[in-house]
Amino acid sequence: MAATAVDPTLETFENDVWWIVLIKLVGVFALLLLLTLFTINYERKVVARMAVRPGPNQVGPKGWLQSLTDGLKLPFKEEIIPKTADKVVYFIAPVISATVAFTAFSVIPFGGVVNMFGQQTALQLTDVPVSVLVLLACSSMAVYGVVLAGWASGSTYPLLGGLRSSAQMISYEVAMGLSIVAVFMTAGSMSTSQIVAAQASGNPVELLGWEVTAPGWYAVQLLPSFVIYLIAAVGETNRAPFDLPEAESELVGGFHTEYSSFKFALFFLAEYINMITVSAFATTLFLGGWRAPAPITTFWEGANSGYWPLLWFFGKVLILLFGFIWLRATLPRMRYDQFMRFGWKVLIPVNLVWILFLAFFKVTRSGQISDTTRWVITGVIAVLILAVAWGWPSTKKPKQLSIEEELHRRPPGSFPVPPMDLQVPPSPRARRAVAEREPAPATAGGEPDTKEV
Repeated sequence: MAATAVDPTLETFENDVWWIVLIKLVGVFALLLLLTLFTINYERKVVARMAVRPGPNQVGPKGWLQSLTDGLKLPFKEEIIPKTADKVVYFIAPVISATVAFTAFSVIPFGGVVNMFGQQTALQLTDVPVSVLVLLACSSMAVYGVVLAGWASGSTYPLLGGLRSSAQMISYEVAMGLSIVAVFMTAGSMSTSQIVAAQASGNPVELLGWEVTAPGWYAVQLLPSFVIYLIAAVGETNRAPFDLPEAESELVGGFHTEYSSFKFALFFLAEYINMITVSAFATTLFLGGWRAPAPITTFWEGANSGYWPLLWFFGKVLILLFGFIWLRATLPRMRYDQFMRFGWKVLIPVNLVWILFLAFFKVTRSGQISDTTRWVITGVIAVLILAVAWGWPSTKKPKQLSIEEELHRRPPGSFPVPPMDLQVPPSPRARRAVAEREPAPATAGGEPDTKEV
């Protein structure tokens, strides 16, 4: 008889003995370190493949130990601290970023209940009724490390990078939170383990006399929320094309410009752990968590039992990480005004309209309206929204004129543009040097002119 998956409950974590909790804590910490080393090399190899170049290939088998050597090298590099830096805050800032990144992974479920050294425990460090809020709080706290690092460095460019990051977090944290609201409404719980359990099977829906089972994954049921979450997650992690707090084109290295050695390694570690965390969070909320995809479970009943869920969970995480890398290799960085406008004027309004639409769909599902009527009304509302969005008048952009056209249109002296035939005169020092090299012309009396040029 095939083994079946056992979903954990909140009581499962209350019965864990202390040494099992310690084993899981050390395991999560070691797993994140190994995943970070893997992801760095994974990104280098994928980007190299897309750019048609070799990538790391010298250290270890096919270069897979390159990130390990980089991690060992960074702590031994020379540490340079600016004289104007606030020493205490300068030290605490990277610690905050790294600590929050590790903490967020404590409520991510990796699998169901398993037998670990004779004890029944869940493949999850802990779970609370508001685990999703814990993850949101950790992602919100991560910006403090970035802002404090920019301020404590005592330099202009890091400060601008820290301010950019705070504005970026406010914009995209709202969009991310609204996308998760749809998951709350559908699952009826904020516990991560219960959200995974709610996606175990689809919902039967009657449509035009046919009974259809909707897919259980919320990535399909709540597709707009899933897409908005992915976009907001890229902005939250400061990854390309939204890596504006550390844009080297205008801010050098951004908030960590003045950091080196081990402190820079902590920021580097926090960035990649945040990538892994938001990917694991998306897997938990929208991709069924640790459960195997439907094609596998149809012919293998024990796919979700034992330690096999670890394979399905990290397989989904690696696919999402590939999306992060793909964006970096293909898309250019946005301008900051475009980035902020996209968050406030596109993502948040679309998310609000989607939540209202989903609330209407849930209310009408109480039985007073048939499934067919509800779907017809839903389709009509969707068509009306698309028609309004399509026909909404757009602001006409002024025609971009050339400098010559602007000079002809405006009265003389009203446009601060230098003349097209402007020739910058040489400096007096340059004129003096030229005059000293050339012989002075003779005067009428035959004596050379000795006046200073």
